[in-house]
Amino acid sequence: MTACGPAENNDVEDEEPDEELTEWQMEHGFGPITEPVEIAEQIDAELAETGERVFQIRCESCHRMERRLVGPAMLPVLEGRSPEWIMNFTLAPEQNIREHPTGQALLQEYMVEMPFQNVTEEEARAIVEYLRVEREDRLDE
Repeated sequence: MTACGPAENNDVEDEEPDEELTEWQMEHGFGPITEPVEIAEQIDAELAETGERVFQIRCESCHRMERRLVGPAMLPVLEGRSPEWIMNFTLAPEQNIREHPTGQALLQEYMVEMPFQNVTEEEARAIVEYLRVEREDRLDE
């Protein structure tokens, strides 16, 4: 079963990775982000605004901040994953669903494979910044 578009392989649970995951892959997933992403303590408001726009266009049909929809609530994901993991999952969802234990668990739980939404690395980084703003706003409430 897929959401928001076709998936090439829906038999994810039948596939085993060819080799063990590295420490980086376990913590940060698979994808183009292979080095730590610099995250300043101070939130970049302009980047967060861009992330909000991208999230509304590409993500909001399946995700909400604090509750499950088609996919998981985003704020708990932010709490439990690195920015690199979120970016890699956004940029290479099929590979992470196929090869990463967390991606496989998400597929088992949600029964929907997240499709690639044509997000660039810059947009994925902006989404992370937007999620940081949303987390901060809820902590202040």
